[in-house]
Amino acid sequence: MLALALAITVAGCAKQAPATQAPTPARAAPTTAGSSDSTPAATYGPGALSVPNADPYPSTYKPFPSKPTLIENVTIFTAVGPRIVNGALLMKDNKIAAVGKGADDPAIKQAEGGEAPVVIDGAGKFVTPGIIDVHSHLGVYPAPAVESNSDGNELVNPVTPYVWAEHSIWPQDPQFPRNLAGGVTTLQVLPGSGNLFGGRSAILKVVPARTVQGMKFPGAKYGLKMACGENPKRVYGNRGGPQTRMGNMAGYRAEWIKAEAYRRKWDAWLKTRKGEPPTRDLGLETLAEVLRGNILPQMHCYRADEMAQVIDMSHEFGYKVRAFHHGVEAYKIADLLAKEGIGAAVWADWGDFKMEALDAVRANMALLWKAGVKVMIHSDDPSGSQRLNQEVAKAMAAGRAIGLNITEEDAVKWMTINPAWALDLDSKIGSIETGKDADVVLWSGDPFSVYTHTEKVWIDGALLYDRSDPKAQWRSDFELGFVPDETTGGTQR
Repeated sequence: MLALALAITVAGCAKQAPATQAPTPARAAPTTAGSSDSTPAATYGPGALSVPNADPYPSTYKPFPSKPTLIENVTIFTAVGPRIVNGALLMKDNKIAAVGKGADDPAIKQAEGGEAPVVIDGAGKFVTPGIIDVHSHLGVYPAPAVESNSDGNELVNPVTPYVWAEHSIWPQDPQFPRNLAGGVTTLQVLPGSGNLFGGRSAILKVVPARTVQGMKFPGAKYGLKMACGENPKRVYGNRGGPQTRMGNMAGYRAEWIKAEAYRRKWDAWLKTRKGEPPTRDLGLETLAEVLRGNILPQMHCYRADEMAQVIDMSHEFGYKVRAFHHGVEAYKIADLLAKEGIGAAVWADWGDFKMEALDAVRANMALLWKAGVKVMIHSDDPSGSQRLNQEVAKAMAAGRAIGLNITEEDAVKWMTINPAWALDLDSKIGSIETGKDADVVLWSGDPFSVYTHTEKVWIDGALLYDRSDPKAQWRSDFELGFVPDETTGGTQR
């Protein structure tokens, strides 16, 4: 009877491994492919090593099916040169295949290669590169905004570089389709701003996917979310600190000291791979990657004096801030940011909502541009992210109001090639140039007009949004609703 009971138990478990199949030994491959390392095979297990540029959660994104597509008779903002009036753009094999002055341009004809593309008449319309939002919380603060969906701020400790935004992102967030409809094709999703070190960002293609891995931009570097000023003080002031801005700085510096030692220890071990490897620490691993230049610090900071402090701290520990986010006072140190080669991600006219935001000026973006800073619009807001073109229009108008001659060709960079640079992706996206990813937006008119809307959006040459075709408009699983149960007379189940 006992044997019979055991047999029944096994049969009840789905797809049990055959009894004769031996388990795979728990062993990690310690070297990279092609390595000449001749040291004896180590016995440490999977996950034991802290290896630079490790990618344990790799992108599985594949471009959607696409057809060769030609947009003709259209005004093109390339983001790298003057506008092309009555121009033509050919997308083919996921890339921008050619850009020309018309459909008969030799470059267009050569790229077509005798294959007839889908032709779209762009008369009276405009084309820009896909918009890039470098400060988003989509997926980690999805809609509906309820407590059970709030996964963006790990407010248990002011130092949480060990968390990764991608482990919170919900791909079915219904805000993603609306973002795409606003012309946004690439997002940096960041953890929230309550901690000194908030965690790793995730760079996403704004595409339908079952998993976050299916949205991850292949090969994109991680960012590190850091925050200064009021937020960490407010969250931790009565919870052990930091209580002050000097406490904030002390907190950063203490962790960078640990990270430098951690990086040095691991780099030394990786040279020989002999003996017992050091113990991994997920937080210090992230900071060590910043020190190696493999992760880009993205720093939330409002006040100019604090940004200057952070710049000195980066010199002290030998890393580089990629961009300050929310820098409402960035205009006060525009020359310093330009000298340091640090980007500024700012709003058009947000400010005055807390003490450290009181000195906001509407010409912030324009003044930064005039000083030569890599300046860019960002949203930090699911609604604002749907109309970043209009935010740029407001910033451009504010600059013109103080006498700065900002052209639309300049302004389009603030939402395309400059944020692409902030993500170190400007060689792949952010401009209309032959060979780049075909992330393209067709606008009904001038993209800086409030009367203009997106008509079509392509990502890697695939048409993923078409305002004229409801079937070509992405709906997340969350929006599909309940399925009526016919067996109960239509009651939803």
